[in-house]
Amino acid sequence: MQSVNRFLFGPTKEERVKQVQSQLRSEQRHLDREIRNIDTAVSKAKQEVKRLATKSDVKSAKILARQVVRSQAQRNRLVTSKARLNSIGLQLNHQLAMYKVTGSMAKSAEIMKLSKQLVKLPQLNATMRQMSEEMVKAGIMEEMMEDTMDSGVLGEDEDEMEEEAQGAVDKVLFELTDGKLGQMASTGPLPDLEAPQPVQASNSRQEEEEDMQRMQAALDGLLKG
Repeated sequence: MQSVNRFLFGPTKEERVKQVQSQLRSEQRHLDREIRNIDTAVSKAKQEVKRLATKSDVKSAKILARQVVRSQAQRNRLVTSKARLNSIGLQLNHQLAMYKVTGSMAKSAEIMKLSKQLVKLPQLNATMRQMSEEMVKAGIMEEMMEDTMDSGVLGEDEDEMEEEAQGAVDKVLFELTDGKLGQMASTGPLPDLEAPQPVQASNSRQEEEEDMQRMQAALDGLLKG
């Protein structure tokens, strides 16, 4: 009889909620992997900034420091998103407990708010659309408007980044070079951070530039998800 009802009417509300919970756990694991990847890339980038600083390559050091700042901002977004996914999971646990007692579920303004925030993250947009549809069918939330689901935060983040980038980059450079590079004017020479380095051959310089391009591409890839 249960299989017949499922064929005629689809999954029950309880089954829909449990399916969403499974997806939530899967997305949290995915975000964990992305956070670890960013941590690894940022660690390598910081070491490269230090190396470039000792070679008085101010321009390249600042370019890479900017990527570090962008990556750290992306990491913060992912950590916040993971916490929001966890909050939805806790709310769904409450809904299931109530369902077992009353046989019904209630609309949740908190789940609605969290879902609207999460759908704006590119990594979660498609999955949150699917989960939101299931939660609407389970009677937990209202259907989100299409313009809300399509609106993103990346443009806002980029604008904010443009306003704060220089100060954030200077702070990273200041910390990584013990305050020496951060205190210097962008066009001025770097102080000696270690023993003078021998002049590099042109082919070595080319290899360094290629390394820089690969590092930037790797970090950009992480930021784009």
